[in-house]
Amino acid sequence: MHAPTDTIVDEIRQINARFENTFSRGDASGMASLYTAEGMLLPAGSDAVQGQAAIGSYWQQVMNQGFSRVELHTVEVDHVGRDAAVELGTYHMRDAANQVLDQGKYIVVWKQEDGEWKLQRDIWNSNSAQ
Repeated sequence: MHAPTDTIVDEIRQINARFENTFSRGDASGMASLYTAEGMLLPAGSDAVQGQAAIGSYWQQVMNQGFSRVELHTVEVDHVGRDAAVELGTYHMRDAANQVLDQGKYIVVWKQEDGEWKLQRDIWNSNSAQ
C-alpha cells in the first residue's frame, strides 16, 4: 500500500460530503450514482447488494425507515494502486429530529471509474448492540 496523497484524501472527503447531502435530500438514485457500475454494499446482518439499481433500492429502504441524515468521518485512507484506495471511517445516522439512530465504522474500497472516484465496496457495522 502507498501513502495517500492529499489530493486523494480531499477528493474522497468531497465525495463523502456529496454522499451526506444526497442522503439528506432523500435521493436514492443519486446515492446509487456514487457507486461504480459493479458496486456492492455489504451491510451487517444482510445479504450483499450489488449494482446501482439494487443499491438505490437499498438506500431508499433505509430512508423509508426514518433515517434522514448520515455523517461520515474519514479516519484514514490507503492508496492501493493507480486507481484504487481504501478508506476507514466512522458514521452517525440521524432521524429528522437529529437523534442518533445508529453509529459505527466502515471500510470503503474506492475505484476510479471514468476519471472519478466512486465507491466499489462499502461495508459497515454498528457500534450498537443488536
